[in-house]
Amino acid sequence: MGKKGPMPNFETIDDYIANQPKAAQNVLNELRQIIKEAAPDAVEVLNYKVPTFTLVPGGKRDQQIMMAGYAKFVGFYPFPTTMAAFSSELKAYKQGKGSVQFPLDKPLPKELIIRMVKFRREEILKSWK
Repeated sequence: MGKKGPMPNFETIDDYIANQPKAAQNVLNELRQIIKEAAPDAVEVLNYKVPTFTLVPGGKRDQQIMMAGYAKFVGFYPFPTTMAAFSSELKAYKQGKGSVQFPLDKPLPKELIIRMVKFRREEILKSWK
């Protein structure tokens, strides 16, 4: 987010995005649309004060993916198993165990993100039933 002090509480995802720097707003909106394209039934909620997408009805933390805005990148949190499955395709990006950073000054890898979201949703559905 690039701001000092405690993270504010937002009422909606729109509110969260509107309070980010302009460059981050654009990328967050694009990432949101990509996630919704990949998982049209995903329910949008705020969890841990960031935009979250529940991939199955009533999904708990490990059945959600998240995104967050920062000063120089957007964080995408699809879950550690998803990161492992796509690790070779994500080599160009800074990564954590369950996250990847997409720089604000580069295009989002739309097709890769769609495949990651669908992979995670299928993974959840297999264990959920």
